[in-house]
Amino acid sequence: MHMLTLASFLFFTGLVAFITWRITRRDGHSSTSGYFLAGRTLTFPLIAGSLLMTNLSTEQMVGLNGAAFADGLSVMAWEVVAVIALVALALFFLPRFLKSGIATLPQLLEIRFDKTTQLITNIIFLIAYAVILLPIILYSGAIGLQGMLDLQGLTGIESTNTLLWLTVWIVGIIGAIYALFGGLRTVAVSDTLNGVGLLIGGFVIVYFGLQAVSDGSGVMEGWNILKESDPDKLNSIGGPEQQVPFFTLFTGVFLINLFYWSTNQQIIQRTFAAKNLAEGQKGVLLTGLFKLLGPLYLVLPGIIAYHLYADQGVRADEAYGHLVFNVLPPYLTGFFAAVMVGAILSSFNSALNSTTTIFSLGIYKGVLNKDASEAQVVKSGKVFGWIMAVITMIIAPLLAGQESLFGYLQKMNAIYFIPILAVVLVGLLTKRVPPMAAKIALVGGCLLIAAGYFVPPFTLLPQVMHEFHFVALVFVLLVAVMLIIGKLRPRETDWIQEHSGDVDLTPWKGAVPAGIVLVVLVIVMYISFAG
Repeated sequence: MHMLTLASFLFFTGLVAFITWRITRRDGHSSTSGYFLAGRTLTFPLIAGSLLMTNLSTEQMVGLNGAAFADGLSVMAWEVVAVIALVALALFFLPRFLKSGIATLPQLLEIRFDKTTQLITNIIFLIAYAVILLPIILYSGAIGLQGMLDLQGLTGIESTNTLLWLTVWIVGIIGAIYALFGGLRTVAVSDTLNGVGLLIGGFVIVYFGLQAVSDGSGVMEGWNILKESDPDKLNSIGGPEQQVPFFTLFTGVFLINLFYWSTNQQIIQRTFAAKNLAEGQKGVLLTGLFKLLGPLYLVLPGIIAYHLYADQGVRADEAYGHLVFNVLPPYLTGFFAAVMVGAILSSFNSALNSTTTIFSLGIYKGVLNKDASEAQVVKSGKVFGWIMAVITMIIAPLLAGQESLFGYLQKMNAIYFIPILAVVLVGLLTKRVPPMAAKIALVGGCLLIAAGYFVPPFTLLPQVMHEFHFVALVFVLLVAVMLIIGKLRPRETDWIQEHSGDVDLTPWKGAVPAGIVLVVLVIVMYISFAG
């Protein structure tokens, strides 16, 4: 372990914390709007930076590069199809969300359906974040850091299990402090600073990786060697045996991306905090532009690692940390490890901030203490946040041994992504579908997908038709059931969405042209690499 690596790691981590404190130290955190929605002051650079960094964590860097190590370029679907989902958020979802002035997605479902629908959605989000999302962020972060910093050599701890528990708890505690003492604006500022570092670091790794492939003969030479030696790895069209077969792009992969970017509380909370609709749309579409670059630093390093280490017995999810440790100079390894910690903290504290927002506004204020003051609501969020953080830190190390971390994450996410997306879409696009339909879809959808994953003989269905086609089938079924109930037992009156007056809804003039350009670029990208 090089002391320079450790010194640069500590310096960059400290620098981000100091700058974040300087920028946000006078922010108002005593009100719910200040703490949970940054006082609705976020402009487009902060929205884009925070969206990108909330998404860009180690489950992406480690998990997606691990998937690319196994399957090649076809896994870029998770980055590139996301661009279409972001265009949908900017043009369709965001104007409707900001019109209602909501702080959480379940609040929208209360306005459209009723209080019980909101409560069910709150509970689904809280369980999913505690059991699926937060533990995976911490686990993947700990695995990535162990590889990059050679923590075994640094600490002298031989037991990988002990080291895993220790890393998870240290990162979890630091992340909880950021999220629970700072509020959303602190999260957004630290996200943006780390985002710049992560983008620079991601491209630097590609540079040094391609240099390693060509034995120092240059980046283009390295790229040419990759194309000649592993042409199958550079095919954007996934085969039937791969994690993302091509036709799933139009079914489950698209729907999972659509939920993730347009109705996932952890992601869209920063768009609810937009100064106005125009700033929100600019921020979302700028994120879409950055996502087009995603395959360069989230997929290509995995392919480079395959070329360099496939014959050395390196596991897929260890490939990225192994590449960083071996190709970067020591001073850059420390910088990049610091950025990775920032990425872990970013996703962890964003999910934790969203969790506390859902609990405080949806369950504490909505159910447990309806007369709570602003200060009591904020305090309840902080207490609940610490409870969630501890639960997460206990569950995270138990995930050791998954074959593909990223594949596992997407599979588990679909259990709650698909029912919530179906309810939100039907809610926004119809006027007479009643609350009963939403409740049946939320509970029934989660149970149906879980049964397809875990309960024989239902498990045969995802195996026969691929699990992403299966979740799309469930989505269609849920929408159909809701529409049938809407016909048979409609609401007595049409639902009309009222403008809360919280946000200026004047759209950005360039939103539609920018959205069209992004969609065209996605198609061009797929055609360019189709094998």
